[in-house]
Amino acid sequence: MKKIVILGGARDFHAMDWYRAVQKNAPKNEVIFLTDLIGGEGYDNLLVPTDDIEKLFIIDKFLCSKQSTFGNIWRNLLKLLVLPIQICKLKKFHQKNPDCIYHAHPMYYMFLCWLSGIEYIGSPQGDEILIRPHRSWLYRYFAVKVLRTAKFVIVDSQNMQKEIKKLSGVDALVHQYGIDIDELQKYNNKKQKTKVASIRGMLPLYRIHKILESRSHSVPADPIHFIYPYYEESYSKSIKQQMLDSDVDLGRLNKQEMYSLLSESYLAVSIPESDSSPRSVYESIFLGCCVAIEHNPYLDTLPMCMKERVVVVDLDDKYWFGDAVKKACEITKVGYFPSEEAINMFDQNLSIRRVIGKLYV
Repeated sequence: MKKIVILGGARDFHAMDWYRAVQKNAPKNEVIFLTDLIGGEGYDNLLVPTDDIEKLFIIDKFLCSKQSTFGNIWRNLLKLLVLPIQICKLKKFHQKNPDCIYHAHPMYYMFLCWLSGIEYIGSPQGDEILIRPHRSWLYRYFAVKVLRTAKFVIVDSQNMQKEIKKLSGVDALVHQYGIDIDELQKYNNKKQKTKVASIRGMLPLYRIHKILESRSHSVPADPIHFIYPYYEESYSKSIKQQMLDSDVDLGRLNKQEMYSLLSESYLAVSIPESDSSPRSVYESIFLGCCVAIEHNPYLDTLPMCMKERVVVVDLDDKYWFGDAVKKACEITKVGYFPSEEAINMFDQNLSIRRVIGKLYV
């Protein structure tokens, strides 16, 4: 059997979840996670004893001690500086393991495979397709090269599929990456819902300031629990200055902590500038939350039982937050019970098995 190599950052929740789901659902294959990044910048180590980790040149110790705008720039520059080393290490790994299927998450690791001359499947992230090519002609040039060279490109939404087609002419394959429904069902409908949560990164892209601006027009001003997998230091500081004493800044939680919080929340808020197919939104719904979003194409693809837990907001209406709170309180009086359609669409084990059967051959 061919080895399956997931190439990505080991501190990336999405890449690690994909790896572990493949590991679980392809028991006859050896499944390896190949990485250049495990921690650094204040991130917790996500690795567990059952992970089969192979290392490129690990850059953790050369990174800044915490997340910041400068830290992001330095990390990206460092990755470019050590690219020749990573290419050599990847080629050596491939020579020792010639019969492998490589799946790169996200674009940087696709780029690394392309430069190494290795056949690969690629999964870019939303902003790598929806935002960055429109901001940099150089990024756009290399993105097109990398997308066209991939054996397959897998994305999680039709929005991404259309943008990739427009950008590169490549027909990307749409596969919902899925969520851990078995784990989520342990938490759903078991706790009283009394909280409001902000569930996206503490970055300008996710417009956390818009939540606080609208909340300031809400009476009473409901406290918010802020959770975020990553942050930008200066933006985070500006947001904290606008928080109420009753707000709770939780930062990056592990999955069990996040699920527990969301199971106690009647409203989760997610209003980024651009979105593909947000896993945290789906997890929130499966945990019984109502979710406040701007209208996005992914909403049209959801099963009705999930659409009924969504409040579409207009950010030009300064009272949108308070209105969403009221609607969410009413909606969540009834527990969430996923339909068979929702389970079939979002169960990560079913999704991964489809990919394994079609593409990992």
